[in-house]
Amino acid sequence: MADSRNLLQLLLSFAVGGLLGDVFLHLLPEAWSLALEAGAGPHEAFTQVGLCVLAGIFVFIVVEMLAVHDSSAQYNNNTKDVSGATKKEVSGYLNLIANGIDNFTHGLAVAGSFMVSYKTGLLTTGAILIHEVPHEIGDFAILLKSGFNRWEATQAQLYTAGVGLLGALFTLFIGTSDILGGIQVYILPFTAGGFLNIALVTVLPELLQEERPAQSCAQLLCLLCGTFTMAAVAVTS
Repeated sequence: MADSRNLLQLLLSFAVGGLLGDVFLHLLPEAWSLALEAGAGPHEAFTQVGLCVLAGIFVFIVVEMLAVHDSSAQYNNNTKDVSGATKKEVSGYLNLIANGIDNFTHGLAVAGSFMVSYKTGLLTTGAILIHEVPHEIGDFAILLKSGFNRWEATQAQLYTAGVGLLGALFTLFIGTSDILGGIQVYILPFTAGGFLNIALVTVLPELLQEERPAQSCAQLLCLLCGTFTMAAVAVTS
């Protein structure tokens, strides 16, 4: 039991590092680039992206607070325990929402790249698949922490992957890259805000409660591995 808990904490540490790497090395640079391509100046682009990030953070915080408050109102005989359990469940669903939005943008990118050329589509698909491997490992750990069993977590990730197909179909329906860029410039930083909330508000505080020095060092190492993995993906893709 202790070994399973230690392993889950290491996977969660990897997830935090992966989410932070994804936000600062993939989502935000791409959102800023799209804002510049849309005609915004550098300062305006930074402000626009920053506001969307804050919106993502606040929306995820509000959703979690409302869910915990609603559960506490229904079960006031055991408010503390129920709130803690609900927080875990809500954090898992919030992660699924953020991951679904992220996969939607991937679907937009893949379909849009195939509209440019077959070769561009294959290259984009390969880059996204490489990027998603460490990301999905972290997402799986977060779902396990949130009370999902392994089968439920696997099913949930398959469902969020299906959202990518919706993004691809949406691209084929509208058929223009200008509209895609206009959508992604808001979706990407909003998703980044959601990922920041999950990593720094939901997962990291629990990891910081670890009192064993050796386990804390191992968690820090896994966190760095998650970040460096996303950095390697960003450099090579």
